[in-house]
Amino acid sequence: MNHLTRRPRRNRKSDVIRNLVQENHLTLHDLIFPIFVTEGQNVQQAIPSMPGISRFSLDRLVDEVGECVELGIKAFAPFPNISEDKKDRFAQESKNPDGLFLKTISELKRQFPGIVLATDVAMDPYSTDGHDGIVDNGEIINDASLEVLGQMALAQAQAGADIVAPSDMMDGRVAHIRQLLDKHAFYNVAIMSYTAKYASGFYGPFRDALESAPKHGDKKTYQMNPANSREALIEAELDTLEGADYLMVKPALSYLDVIKSLRDNSNLPIAAYNVSGEYAMVKAAAQNGWLDGEKIMLETLLSMKRAGADIILTYFAKEFAQYVKR
Repeated sequence: MNHLTRRPRRNRKSDVIRNLVQENHLTLHDLIFPIFVTEGQNVQQAIPSMPGISRFSLDRLVDEVGECVELGIKAFAPFPNISEDKKDRFAQESKNPDGLFLKTISELKRQFPGIVLATDVAMDPYSTDGHDGIVDNGEIINDASLEVLGQMALAQAQAGADIVAPSDMMDGRVAHIRQLLDKHAFYNVAIMSYTAKYASGFYGPFRDALESAPKHGDKKTYQMNPANSREALIEAELDTLEGADYLMVKPALSYLDVIKSLRDNSNLPIAAYNVSGEYAMVKAAAQNGWLDGEKIMLETLLSMKRAGADIILTYFAKEFAQYVKR
């Protein structure tokens, strides 16, 4: 038998040794939990395509966030489910201080001042068109949309948001939002830019949750082509120059190469959005007994850390917190 001088298995021989040499670690501090708020009182609506995830009225959402805080989750990304009668072409409801979303931000920060809220800046939840920008004759108008997005971000900052997260993919929106926030002395409100948001098929369950699917057309003129990776570096460079504090890749699991590319080329914190379709696939397979859902949850989240993500937005956050507490 040949004498082997290198035996990598020596570093795998026990739990203690494996833990000593583990390269990447996943903790609750890495996670942001996306949550859904809807109108009404005492409402909890299960989302069939996202097992374990619900839309909550604000009173019930307070209870849900309270449970999560007890489990150790401290960062949340709320999204609103707005009734159709409050939607219009220009997303005016997004600036209504008495509207659902701004009231949600204010109330959650009042009840839980120690949490961090990363709030979504995009027109689609409030738009009759279901698009992330203003639609004119079938075209998404970039520069006019910036005005709406800027006012939306400002209203969220005024309500108490810690981080505003433009998910619209309009050109120049990070600079516009940063200038407007600074003009109103919100210097400490950070921007988590959806830097590389792809025109993906993995968003279906999320659009079910918000009832915000486009009424016509698709989002390919502003979201990125799934075939492209170098283009993400262009977006990252622009977002950095415009004042982004975090860069995000969405989706995560099919775009680990893009996460790594941004990690290798940027010193900013990198976020990955483990999106609804990725979550739904694991849940569906687990419910059918085809996969061990808990093991796959841990493996997929660790893959995002291994690729270079500092932060992961994931619907698994509460389940992971319960796993850690065991």
